[in-house]
Amino acid sequence: MRRIGSRLAISASLLSFSMALATPALAQNTQAPAAPDAPAEDDSAKQPVIVVTGSLIQRPNNTAVSPIVTVGEQAIKESGTSNLEDSLNQFPSFTTAGNAATGGQGTGGRALVNLHGLGTNRNLVLLDGHRLPASDVNGNVDINIIPEAIIGGVDVITGGASAVYGSDAMSGVVNFKSIRAFDGVKVDLMNTISGQGDGYKFNGSLAFGTHFADDRGHVIAAFSYAKQDPINGSTRPFFADKTPSSFIGTGTYIPGTNAPSAAAETALFAKYGIATPVAPTSVLGFNNDGSLFTRQLGGLNYKGPNGSSGYAIIGNNVSMPVGQQIDFINGLKRKTAFVKADYDLTPSLNLYGQFMYVDLTVHTASGGSLTQFPATTTIPVTNPFIPADLKTLLASRANPGAAFSWNGRYVGVPYKNWDENYIVQQYLAGVKGDITSGWTFDVFASYDESHHQQTLHSGVLKSQVQQLLNAPDGGNSLCAGGFNPFGDANARSLSAACVAFITKDANSTEKLGQTQVQAQVNGKLFDLGAGPAQIAFVADYRKNTYSFAPDADLVAPNAFNIFAPTNTAANIEAVVNTLPVSKKSITVKEAAAQIDIPLIADKPFVRELGIGGAARVSDYSTSGSVTSFEADARWRPVDSLLFRGSFQRAVRAPNIGELFSPPQGTQLVLGTPPASLGDPCDVRSNARTGANGAQVATLCQAQGVPGSLVSSYQFGTTATGQLVTGNVGLTPERANTFNMGFVFNAPRGSGILGDFTFSADYYNIKIKNVISTVPGLTSLSKCYNLDGSNPGYSAGSIYCAGVTRDPATGQLLTVATPYLNLGGLRTDGIEFQLAWSIPAPFMARSGRVYVNSAVGYTHKFKVQLFPGAQFLDYTGISNGGSQPSSVPPRATPTWKGLTTLGYRSDAFGMGLRWHYQNAMRDISAVNTPNNVAVGVAAYSLFDLFASAKVGGKFELRAGVNNLTDKALPFVASSQNGTDTALYDPIGRSFYVGVKFGF
Repeated sequence: MRRIGSRLAISASLLSFSMALATPALAQNTQAPAAPDAPAEDDSAKQPVIVVTGSLIQRPNNTAVSPIVTVGEQAIKESGTSNLEDSLNQFPSFTTAGNAATGGQGTGGRALVNLHGLGTNRNLVLLDGHRLPASDVNGNVDINIIPEAIIGGVDVITGGASAVYGSDAMSGVVNFKSIRAFDGVKVDLMNTISGQGDGYKFNGSLAFGTHFADDRGHVIAAFSYAKQDPINGSTRPFFADKTPSSFIGTGTYIPGTNAPSAAAETALFAKYGIATPVAPTSVLGFNNDGSLFTRQLGGLNYKGPNGSSGYAIIGNNVSMPVGQQIDFINGLKRKTAFVKADYDLTPSLNLYGQFMYVDLTVHTASGGSLTQFPATTTIPVTNPFIPADLKTLLASRANPGAAFSWNGRYVGVPYKNWDENYIVQQYLAGVKGDITSGWTFDVFASYDESHHQQTLHSGVLKSQVQQLLNAPDGGNSLCAGGFNPFGDANARSLSAACVAFITKDANSTEKLGQTQVQAQVNGKLFDLGAGPAQIAFVADYRKNTYSFAPDADLVAPNAFNIFAPTNTAANIEAVVNTLPVSKKSITVKEAAAQIDIPLIADKPFVRELGIGGAARVSDYSTSGSVTSFEADARWRPVDSLLFRGSFQRAVRAPNIGELFSPPQGTQLVLGTPPASLGDPCDVRSNARTGANGAQVATLCQAQGVPGSLVSSYQFGTTATGQLVTGNVGLTPERANTFNMGFVFNAPRGSGILGDFTFSADYYNIKIKNVISTVPGLTSLSKCYNLDGSNPGYSAGSIYCAGVTRDPATGQLLTVATPYLNLGGLRTDGIEFQLAWSIPAPFMARSGRVYVNSAVGYTHKFKVQLFPGAQFLDYTGISNGGSQPSSVPPRATPTWKGLTTLGYRSDAFGMGLRWHYQNAMRDISAVNTPNNVAVGVAAYSLFDLFASAKVGGKFELRAGVNNLTDKALPFVASSQNGTDTALYDPIGRSFYVGVKFGF
């Protein structure tokens, strides 16, 4: 009975990711005939007690009260993805965060995980139960650093686990498990390429294992190399017209308040044969012949390309779509080394240790540099390259001798791009063993460090550009030919010497460190007749350190202050001011205990009944002591049915970034109105064209848009600066997490339900005192009363406080979004998992046909921005413009599923995998309910895969992802017109891999 109960509990508690990935891993858990990747052996005989992820207690029957899903090594391989995060993000519990399709503008291209959409810093990422090195100031873990060669599986707790693991585990835990001891050599290789012949990816790993000293010692060494080629938007027609930017290679003249006379403007365009009136405040571009054209109004007198050479007239404006310039898939190179060893000093005392080294470089690119963010360069009227027609207009101004503003895209300079290099090292050593009968201990210490070197290539220096513009000879004395920004042909003819003169590689260094010491004691207490009660005690100490030294040209003041003394921005074009962070640290001392009490066993209608609980006290050097606790219960009325539930009080203290970050610049994507929010002061925006347009215009003037420009004001691009600032006054978050569910595992037999498992788990998570920034787009929407938040259109509104504009031009400069203790988060839903198979001996005696499915239903996802404010409902919302860790996340679909139909045997397997996400509304349905953009239709992808064993030594696998070559959907809230992180931007792709050992 105990053996049958163990089988049922294992398959019930660990209903696996591998089911949904259609691999044979489920068979290992349910004791079906040996699967191709599972040796025919009884591991339970070697390890009668199994530690359940999510628990400090060793439960002999492996019953988990928290919903836990597991993906095996083979499951990861069969997914056909070369990145761990892509394998995990397929599942309903995960919301896509950072991956290979994020990281533009030098944000690291990090691979992050996000459970239930509650943020990447509210789940904990572990390796063998130990914390991994942090990858940024907010404590996020980049799972790119995990050597894939050593991964033996992944356990995911989809409910809170703060009482067991610490405050970070508010929404759950992802625990990567390293491979077990083995003897021999293992090699695994995989190649992937898109149907268009690009996007090549390679993953290769080599692992050695051996034992020594009469099997008292074991050593594993693993090495891996991964390479991923970037893919540029110019290779996909979808991006040809996306992100239409007004920063164009022809250069444009910005009149501002010192505008030309109406008579001079009219006369000039009459000379071109154009009778249409052109306002003196219109932005004018430069044709290659020196004549002028309007950037708006359909491009009057525009003589350049349309639909080619990077130009297009979109929305009646001459633009350069940025989508065709960016790398929508980042390049990546990763080299890893991992060694772990253990040695039995005595039969009851084991010494262990491990070392991890990662050299990771992520390459991101965002297209041509542009003249953006204050202060900008200006052109004196003495510049020798000024076209004659422009000179005529300049002479008609009220102050004809004044320098004038311009903007443009540096088409003569290589695309702005970043290399983010991470060198990560972790050292760990520990000892574990028996204290006395029924009592054990485990003590370890670890140290890790992460050095992040960010290099911005081809950064354009404003100070150098200003020197060329100010030079009487146009800069020819400084570099060959000087700099002529008037006209696309002139801008592209910039000499190599001038490119070198105005650009640099800007280097910034980020350092993170983590020291951990932990001791754990496990023991057995009394026995009520159903098995011994067990208890675990844990004490640990942790110290995290952080420092950041940006390049001098990313910090204000800088060399550009010579020309613009009031400059508050970086000297590098289109980069927001970034400030250094001196070494900061946070320490925490924790004590925790967990108890498990079996109450009844092997009774009618009570095959198993047990309760448990846990508590943790954490003392932070910055915010004091916080307490987490947990209570759980499990009941198995019959062998095939398990009910489980738990309640947890979770607490998360603010991290280093949330506390100490100085104002750090990021990019805030606004889009182009009216299709997107844009700048609400823009005359094209729905805020200005709506019923309250006059009140919005008055508010815009109060913020700095000149009265002479407000009637024609347009924002020049699709993004602006966002300043994120730490706050030492933050207090901890608090959450209540409730899980309740059941697992049914049909008794094994030969009938139609002979191999059937089904589970349903309800989760309910409420977080108070949420630490976050108010999303920049939300601040703008509320400042301009697009949802009724500022009915008086007051410039003093809390939502308007962070909006900064250039008083000369009215251009939106920055939106400040400091970390605050905001209101709350509320989400609940149900996750379903099913596995069913029947014998199918038509190809092999061991053959089985199976259907596996994982489905998630989100009942609600609500966000309260400030205490006492109304909760905003983001359920079923597409938020493609969000950052990887934003709340709300980039998508909160009501339904998300992964289903596989397949066949497997000892020697061969194949299957068809279906990814599904239901239709969603655009986020404008929440932010601007009176002007809702189009949503995203339901999205389905299909993958085909197969694997075979050859000669008992080799396993081959191959597959086609995105079998039908599904096109990208349009996402109105995204700057690029879609969300390349959430949806497949590559199209149909193929992979082939081989695994062998000896």
